[in-house]
Amino acid sequence: MTTDTDTDTDTDKVIKKPKKTPKQKVWSVFKTILLYGLVFAVIYTAINWWRQPVMPANPQLQLTDYQGQTVDLAALSHEQPTLVYFWGTWCSICSITSPTIDKLAAANNYPVVTIVIKSGSDQALQGYLNENTYDFTTINDQEGLIFADWQGQVTPSYVILKDGEMTQGLTGIQPLWSLKLRLWLSSVF
Repeated sequence: MTTDTDTDTDTDKVIKKPKKTPKQKVWSVFKTILLYGLVFAVIYTAINWWRQPVMPANPQLQLTDYQGQTVDLAALSHEQPTLVYFWGTWCSICSITSPTIDKLAAANNYPVVTIVIKSGSDQALQGYLNENTYDFTTINDQEGLIFADWQGQVTPSYVILKDGEMTQGLTGIQPLWSLKLRLWLSSVF
């Protein structure tokens, strides 16, 4: 005859894990951050690829800025890679990205042409640019037809042209170093 105290059951056995050393804890945190970073990068890249503008079959590359000056994107991009920045005065994210574009344009390392979408008359646009001290070349796409032709989905959107062809398209907030790197890569490759 046996009693309950005479038998060992699986529930009575407790397996204790050894404690992690500080070095193991740091390594574990590092691996977790790296994994989450990789997942974020993959998702961000996929969304950016899906939302990026698409170059039309017969793009209109000779445009007129809001001051009446002709801007030839094909000619500019034959000299060196050219950044085309689609934005809107009504776009809250664009109010963060536009100063970066202004700095890039002011540096004069690469041509920068901006296309403002559905942002009012040329006079209203002039007022907005003056108020924010933006000095970049701006095309006023009052009806949004140019942006629609490029199948733009979100603002801000960016296109890098080289030799009249799109080499890269991106969306969202882009830091200055990222834009410079992408323009440089387009000039090298």
